[in-house]
Amino acid sequence: MPNTKQKTFLDFNVAIDKALKYAKNTYLKEIVPLETAIGRVLAKDVRCVKNLPSFNNSAMDGFAIRANDASKELIVAKVIFAGESVEASLNENECYKIMTGAKVPSDADTIIPIEDVSAYEDNKVTIKENVKKGSCLRLKGEEKAIDDLLFNQGDELTSSMVAVLASQGLTMVEVYKKLSIAVVSTGNELKEPWQEASQDEIYNCNSYALIALLQEKGFSATYTGVVPDNLEESISFVKNLKNYDVIITTGGISMGDADFVGEAFLQNGLETIFHGVNIKPGRPIMMGVMEEAGAKVGQTFVMCLPGNPLTAMVNMHLFALPVLRKIQGYSAIYHDFEIGVNTKEFKTKTGRVNVVLGNQKTGAFEVTRDNKYGSGMITVLNESNAIVVTNEEKALIEVGDSVNVIKFNCSYVKEQTQIIN
Repeated sequence: MPNTKQKTFLDFNVAIDKALKYAKNTYLKEIVPLETAIGRVLAKDVRCVKNLPSFNNSAMDGFAIRANDASKELIVAKVIFAGESVEASLNENECYKIMTGAKVPSDADTIIPIEDVSAYEDNKVTIKENVKKGSCLRLKGEEKAIDDLLFNQGDELTSSMVAVLASQGLTMVEVYKKLSIAVVSTGNELKEPWQEASQDEIYNCNSYALIALLQEKGFSATYTGVVPDNLEESISFVKNLKNYDVIITTGGISMGDADFVGEAFLQNGLETIFHGVNIKPGRPIMMGVMEEAGAKVGQTFVMCLPGNPLTAMVNMHLFALPVLRKIQGYSAIYHDFEIGVNTKEFKTKTGRVNVVLGNQKTGAFEVTRDNKYGSGMITVLNESNAIVVTNEEKALIEVGDSVNVIKFNCSYVKEQTQIIN
C-alpha cells in the first residue's frame, strides 16, 4: 500500500470499500439509562423476557363471552376492570362485562364491544348472531413470546424501541461507547470566528460545520485547533491526537509545497488506505489508520478532507459518515437513496465521478445553480438538500432522467446500494 502522495486517483467505489474494510468496530461498551439511550447503538441482541402481552386481555370495553353463546341473552356475572385478576366462574348463559386491557378469564374466548351488542339493560345483554371467535381478544405472547428476538446488535435505539424495552422491565441498556472524534483545521490564514480577520485571512468555518454535521448524525466531536503550515509543528500536533478514536482534518493534503498534514501523519505511523480519489469535488481526500495501544478501538482512524468548505462537507457525507457508522457499531452503514426525476438539464465532466448538489422534493430533483458553482463556495450547501453522484462516462443529465438521490438527511441501510447514476 502506498505511503506517499499518489499520481493516480482511486476509483470511487474502490475507495469506499477500502475505507470500510479498514474501519474496525469499536469494542468498548457501556450500560446507560433507558431514558438517555435514544440514538445509541445496541451492543448486543435483546430478547423477550416477558410475553407481550403477558396475559390474555381485552382490546375493547365490552363483554367477554363464549363464542357459542352468540344470539343469546346473557346475564353479566361480574365486571372486570384493568388490573384485576378474576378466576374463571361463568355459569350457563352468563358473561363478563370487561374493560380495555383487563385480564380475560380462561372461560371466555371472545370480546364483544359494547357498541356491537343488540341490547344491554338491567344487567342483561343480547349478543348478535354473527360472532367471530377470538375477536377483540389479545392473546398472551401473540405479539412477542419469551426468547423471541426483539432487537439486533447494531440497531440504533429509537423512541418506539424504548417503549418495547420498557415493556420488558428494562431500565438500563448495553450500548457501544460513543467514539471520541477530534476535528482539526489547517492553515495559517485561518482565524477563529471570535478573532479579527483581515482581507487576506479567512474565518475557520470548516471545523464548526463538520462538528455540527456530526451532531446532526448522532456523533460528538471535539475541536482541537488549527495546525500551522509547518511540518515539525504538524508532526508534534498529530502525535498528541493519538488518544482519539477518529481524527478528521480539513486542508493541507493536496500537492502544494506547504501541505504538511499528510506527511505529519505518515511520520506518526499512519498506514495510508488511499490518498486521492477520482471524484470532483474531493480528489485529494486521504484516509488511513494509526495503530496505537491507547486508542479506544485499538487504532485511530484518520480522515483528511480537502480544505474547501463545500468539498469537505460533501466528502463527509459520502466517505466519512459510513466509516464512522461502522466504527461506532451500527449495522446500517450504507447510504439509502431516493429515486428522483430530473427537472432541469445539467452537464457533468466525463473521466471522473461528479458530485452534484440539488434539491429533492416530492420525487423531483432540481440541480443547484445549474451545476455551476465553485468548490470553495459555502452558501450553495444551504441552498441544497441532496446530492447526485454521476459516473465517469455521464456527460449530461437530461430532463426526465431518473436519478439516484442521496438526501443530506438520508437513512442508512445494511446492504450496499448502487448510488452512482
